[in-house]
Amino acid sequence: MHLYDVPLAFALVGLVLYTVLAGADFGAGAWRLLAGRGGVGERIRDHAHHSMGPVWEANHVWLIFVLTVMWTAYPAAFGSIASTLSVPLLLAAIGIIVRGAAYALRTGAQTPRELRAIDGVSAISSIVTPFALGAAVGGIASRRVPVGNATGQLFSSWLNPTSGLIGGLAIATSAYLAAVYLAADAERIGERELAQAFRARALAAGIAAGAVALGGLAVLHADAHPLYRALIRGSALGALISSIVAGCLTLMLVWRRRFEAARYTAALAVAAIIAGWGLAQHPLLLPGLTVAQAAAPHDTLIAIVVVVIAGGALLFPSLGLLFGLLLSGRLDRDRAQAPSGPTGRALLAASAAGLLGRGAAVALVMGVGFLTIAEAPWAHIIGVVSLCAFIVLGFAALAPTDAGLPED
Repeated sequence: MHLYDVPLAFALVGLVLYTVLAGADFGAGAWRLLAGRGGVGERIRDHAHHSMGPVWEANHVWLIFVLTVMWTAYPAAFGSIASTLSVPLLLAAIGIIVRGAAYALRTGAQTPRELRAIDGVSAISSIVTPFALGAAVGGIASRRVPVGNATGQLFSSWLNPTSGLIGGLAIATSAYLAAVYLAADAERIGERELAQAFRARALAAGIAAGAVALGGLAVLHADAHPLYRALIRGSALGALISSIVAGCLTLMLVWRRRFEAARYTAALAVAAIIAGWGLAQHPLLLPGLTVAQAAAPHDTLIAIVVVVIAGGALLFPSLGLLFGLLLSGRLDRDRAQAPSGPTGRALLAASAAGLLGRGAAVALVMGVGFLTIAEAPWAHIIGVVSLCAFIVLGFAALAPTDAGLPED
């Protein structure tokens, strides 16, 4: 792997995380539209809302990450994609905004009519957004995005058979992931009836998603033959086989009510599809433009790699804590009484050393990276400042606190 491939690998990892996390959020919104009326339907909508509520905003961090890495590391490709595919990207942005607003508005809704209206708008945006994002990917995959500012077709670039296939697959996989995750959440809180309802939905959505994915090979053969040829050979074929195996394993686990294990195999099945596309697409980003040709200058790539690694040292522990609290049931709304614990000030004081230590590690990585690998003067300045920050934060992290000292 060359240096110019590393940011692309970061972006693909971010795309995988966005798909398996935010995709489930969109799928939960779609299930609210299909929940039906009556008491069971209301419980399904309420469960979908409360299960995804604590994490929906954090999930969209990965979309921001992907966009930032792509426009910094591959500006020519990003400009071409953003201009030619401006319509689906705008639709997706509107859908994300509406979806987020629905979470806030639903909390303040006072009548059943208001709840139905908010849920309806949220559900529609949860279908439009993954379709629009999938259609944009389809335009790239089928080589309908030429190099240059707005040089491609404004509508046919994303309204075509391949885009329709990938957009539909995005909706199906979102519903599939959401049903598996929501079944696991319902089982954890003892809602057996809800778990059974989402179990049936997970089985149906999983079969539908698999059928769309396998049947879509015929669409790719006719509409995007270069991609089809790349998918059925080499490492891309291995990724697709892994997706099929993981998908079948997920259906078996869901059938046997092993929802927690199915949560991870379902994510693996979807992640393998994205990996297969990335392997099949490489080394081309756009027609006539390879990854090497699209890459930013050497020092910019170094800066991206260093910043991503350093940022990961801060981001992953935070997200790990959030999802750990969620999956362990600490954020469940139905806990009878939350156990008394330390106050917010005490928690901050207790975690200060850990935060300072991680900050020092980030500063050290940035300092060493910018000083030893990059060559530009501005990179060396950042490296020196980062090493100074490492010294300050390191001493602060090691300094004893007065929490355990006796009072005079």
